[in-house]
Amino acid sequence: MDATRRTRLANERTYLAWLRTGLTALAVAVGVGKIVPGVTDVKHLPFELLGAGFAVLAVAFVGYGALRFRRVELALDGGAFAPLGVGTAIAFAVGGAVLGVATIVFVFAN
Repeated sequence: MDATRRTRLANERTYLAWLRTGLTALAVAVGVGKIVPGVTDVKHLPFELLGAGFAVLAVAFVGYGALRFRRVELALDGGAFAPLGVGTAIAFAVGGAVLGVATIVFVFAN
């Protein structure tokens, strides 16, 4: 029983980590897409598109975090395990890497 409680609490902490990551990506979206073009002399469109990309990533983090939380809870109820899919991990890693590289390119190109 104690192990299940600890696992549920760990699941809650992991869910909050997904939310924090989503909120961070949203803050980056606002910074890159709105603040940087507003205070510098750069073309707005590339930075606005980059900001939109970070916003999409933010929504994906928050949405998937909620879905993942629920899947783990259901797995715990059934005495099973709900692993993070390799494809999901790769998709988030690739999305973050592409946006990170694009940020570096846009910042240093301007």
